[in-house]
Parts: sequence; structure tokens; C-alpha cells
Amino acid sequence: MSIPTPHITAKANAFAKTVLMPGDPLRAKFIADNFLETPKKVNDIRGMLAYTGTYNGNPVSVMGSGMGCPSMGIYSYELFNFYKVENIVRVGSAGSISMELELGDVVMGVGACTESNYADVFARCPGKFAPIGSFELMQKAYKAADVLGIKLHAGNLLTSDVFYNDDNVGMNAWLRMGVLAVEMEAAALYANAARAGKNALCICTISDKVFDRSSHMSAKERETSFTNMINMALSML
Repeated sequence: MSIPTPHITAKANAFAKTVLMPGDPLRAKFIADNFLETPKKVNDIRGMLAYTGTYNGNPVSVMGSGMGCPSMGIYSYELFNFYKVENIVRVGSAGSISMELELGDVVMGVGACTESNYADVFARCPGKFAPIGSFELMQKAYKAADVLGIKLHAGNLLTSDVFYNDDNVGMNAWLRMGVLAVEMEAAALYANAARAGKNALCICTISDKVFDRSSHMSAKERETSFTNMINMALSML
């Protein structure tokens, strides 16, 4: 396949080597408008906004991924394999599973447990592929968090295909296995990075609690806490 692809209309060399990927394309626009120097819109097909600019003089792009493994799978695959992107850092929200996590805490997915079949279909391994993040990016994330004074929780995430789940029996099992939080894209991102020989990392802010549906962040709290996470991700450049 050549570029532009069916899902990205950007020209060759439109993306920086490192791309930040929130799920929401409007969050990508927010990052570009408020954090990047001289951002330029490079994609808007299907409403999936993407921008390239600089941060402290370092080239960086930001693009929405959409929700779920299929959407992340498409966009991250095309970025890695057709646009020569080397690093993708997912910056999104997650629901806490661990009782030790509070709203606004930042978690890093060392690995991504999942009930999704994405990796089974994509990787076609004779056993179960274990999606893990890039150790190189993890080191940079820890250093950035330390400099910024952000407490970074590291461990397994759960990448789920289901957002609305009224059965906590399964979540109790993930809790017993020490899984920190649930989100919807990391496993597909990690699988694509592994196949392409590239780097990926998922960093999320806790915006709600799985076992306490009444506990969730307000719009203002989301804005402030997400800003901390974005500053950390950009400081990894």
C-alpha cells in the first residue's frame, strides 16, 4: 500500500518520528493548540485530526486513534508501516481496577492483558502473544515523571472491547491478578509495534473507578489531570 492510505491523507514525511495518540481527535487538537509550537494540520479524513509541530524545538505529531482495538489497530499500523513513525505514545483515560489508584493518578502499561481477539488474528502465533510496552519509552517516562514530580504507577493494564459492563465478576479476577486499570487500545498498539519493530507505550490518567461508578472526574478535573499526563509524555522527547 502506498500513501496516502485509505484512512490517512497526509503526505510523505508529514508525521514526526514520535506521535502522541489520544483516543479523542478533539483532544489531539487541544494538545496541538495548547502545547505544540507552529502546529500544522496534516490529516482530517473521517474526522481523525492529526497535527505536526514542535515541542521545545523537537518535532512531534499528535493524532487521534479512535476508540477500541480495531480503530487503534488501523491508525497505528499505517503510521508505523507507511509513514515511518518510530514511537507512538498513547495518552488517554482509564478506569481504575486497583483499589490503590485515585482519580487523577497516572498509570503506565508495562503490559496489556486483554479479552480482545486482535492479537490472535493479527499475530497468528501458535500460543498467546503477550503485548508489552517499549522498555526504552518506559525509561523515558519514568525520568520525565520524576523531573515533573508526577507519581507514575506501572504494571499491567486491561485492554477491553467492552466499555459498558455491569458484571464485576470478571473485573474481580483481573483485580486478583494485580491489573491496575482498564482501557481499550493498548493491546492493539503493542501488537502493531511488535510486528513493525517499533516502540509503543500507553500512559493513562485515571478518570473513573470500576468498582465505584459514582466516582469520576469532572470536566475541569479531566482537563487539569490530562494536562499533567501530556506534559509528561512531551517531556519524553
